[in-house]
Amino acid sequence: MNTLLIDDDSISVFLTEKLLRQEGFANPILSFHSSQEALGHLLQLAPDELPAVIFLDLNMPIMSGWDFLEALRPHEQLLLGRCRIYILTSSLAPYDTARSKEFKLVVGLIHKPLDSMEIQNIRLQVVENNR
Repeated sequence: MNTLLIDDDSISVFLTEKLLRQEGFANPILSFHSSQEALGHLLQLAPDELPAVIFLDLNMPIMSGWDFLEALRPHEQLLLGRCRIYILTSSLAPYDTARSKEFKLVVGLIHKPLDSMEIQNIRLQVVENNR
């Protein structure tokens, strides 16, 4: 399953990639340490090259995860049904959960660290979505 991971924390990226590979979830995993780079990459892809899943950190310098989601709004129709975004955050703020529901592309908010059970649930959601 083609997967994009956007997180500025190298340790989080390392651990998430390792767990995704261990669970046989993603191949390939393309990681970006900045939202701007990820956005540029994503917008250049053909519809059949889009990642099935994007894991997005919220708190990043220059362009936050929220900014990334706002930048995708004009492209929602192209991405809906092809690309599912899961927010990965260490925040427990109810505001983040509420705000995540404002974005059609966001299908879940996961508190770091990601675990095996969540990966299995995401896999099931993606498979169901593709039927």
